[in-house]
Amino acid sequence: MTQKKWFIPVVIIGAILLMGMMFVGWGNGVYDKAVGLQEDTEAQWGNVQAAYQRRADLVPQLVATVKGAAANENKILTEVTQARAGIVNAKTPQDMELMGKKINTAINLAFEAYPEIKSTQNFRDLQAQLEGTENRINVERRRYNETAKEFNKHVRGLFRRWILGIFGAEDEFVKKEMFQASAGSENAPKVEF
Repeated sequence: MTQKKWFIPVVIIGAILLMGMMFVGWGNGVYDKAVGLQEDTEAQWGNVQAAYQRRADLVPQLVATVKGAAANENKILTEVTQARAGIVNAKTPQDMELMGKKINTAINLAFEAYPEIKSTQNFRDLQAQLEGTENRINVERRRYNETAKEFNKHVRGLFRRWILGIFGAEDEFVKKEMFQASAGSENAPKVEF
């Protein structure tokens, strides 16, 4: 009988310790997953910020490049047009010959500097870059919302919230807000040249 007297308390203590270890293991898993999801969410928000920075860096440079190329082509075409207008206004054969030489010189310079007019293609490239940049931003925003949703689902469960309150600080796992567009952003921005 003495053997039975200590056997039951040992089994009870062992069961309590086992349940305690299972509880701690479960709590640790909940906490570690919350930390991982929180880091994923913050990293994804960093990706959104990086996409914003890319846009802020890239768009002004693209616009300036397209403006510069268009201005240069405009100058060349203006010179050719003015030279052609000079032929129409020529009064003598010598004036016409002189204007013809100016036209040939202007056209040769134009084609040496620009074998083809590229401003239309530059504008198309700018449009493609703008569209691609906005698509990247949209993808990163959606990914952020998805990671925030997963984090929020994890930390808002009744027992998870309780265990996170035991294992972590009270404000350590605050619900993440989804990406919200700023007021007026439903209106497309204007790109002016």
